[in-house]
Amino acid sequence: MDEQVRAQVEQLHATPLMAVVAVSGGGFQAIAWLLGVAGASRTVIEAIVQYSEGALRDLLGYVPEKHVSPETARHMARAAYERARKQGPADSPVVGIGCTAAIRTDRDKRGDHGCYVASWSQRGSTTYGVTLTKGQRERDAEEDIVSRLVLRALLEADGGEPTMHHISLGETEVIERRQINPLEQFFLGDIDAVTVRSDGVITAGVDHVGGVLSGSFHPLHEGHEGLARIAAGMLDAEVVFELAVANVDKKPLEERVIRERLEQFSGRDTVIVTREPRFDGKAALLPGCTFIIGWDTAARLFAPRYYGDDEVRMLAAMSEVRDRGCTFLVAGRVVEGEFRSLEELQVPSGFSDMLTAIPESVFRQDLSSTELRLTADGS
Repeated sequence: MDEQVRAQVEQLHATPLMAVVAVSGGGFQAIAWLLGVAGASRTVIEAIVQYSEGALRDLLGYVPEKHVSPETARHMARAAYERARKQGPADSPVVGIGCTAAIRTDRDKRGDHGCYVASWSQRGSTTYGVTLTKGQRERDAEEDIVSRLVLRALLEADGGEPTMHHISLGETEVIERRQINPLEQFFLGDIDAVTVRSDGVITAGVDHVGGVLSGSFHPLHEGHEGLARIAAGMLDAEVVFELAVANVDKKPLEERVIRERLEQFSGRDTVIVTREPRFDGKAALLPGCTFIIGWDTAARLFAPRYYGDDEVRMLAAMSEVRDRGCTFLVAGRVVEGEFRSLEELQVPSGFSDMLTAIPESVFRQDLSSTELRLTADGS
């Protein structure tokens, strides 16, 4: 190990940053360097080497169309970051490193020699690429370049200065920096909520006071949008939609499904995405808001079974909602063939002023999302 590499590894071991490093096709020497200098346990959470297609599939969840590509490196880095978040100490910053390379071997390669290395952390994502001139170096020299690029990615993920100058021996170097989309951060669990505007702009968190129409929107239909318009008029305030990816009665939505549901709002409405299944959690994210709900949802607000069959917990949770300045607009619903309205609900003492009925004469929608799906399926 030369002195420059040793100094860089010692620098890494002296920082609080911890990493999961995943390499395929090259970059193996970087793992040896990291583990070969005292203090490796302060930096390395896990080192993963994917030699086979099956091993790479296990990490990514799919077989990439092209193994050596910036996309594959980024997906490897993201997968490594997810492992780092789960396995690393809660009080340490973590990073995932993905490296995919094609370097000199004992048989001719049809494509270029080179690599892509990516880092993924809360700071953002950076992708590095080097194309090497075939026949100019032996395998160990190409491996050296790839491994130094892995060290560079680690050092710069911690906010350090660039550690590797442009390679000027006929090769090309590509560097791409990008911030992680807030929706990606939400899927990774880094943030609790994300706002997706109708124009496609995505921001982390929530900045809204007004009406919030919560649902799973499977599918979004005119009833939802009609209810939002009526509520906006009653409140004299903007109404946004909340896509609840967790529900007290259903399994959490998968990432693929969430993306599909969000597509329904594109160019039409602003939607907030949260993973809060109950309204005490929603109220913590959206203090001062009015939640627009149906009769069936209103009936669940005060059902102890959703609070561990504990009435005291239920009352405490709803008290939190009230204390955060949140209220409810309740639309009647047809349940088992009968139209049910707020007046039929038994609301515990001290909470009735939190709920306001939307008159049947103002809004009534009998067709549910479930019935729409059945109709669409021809059932």
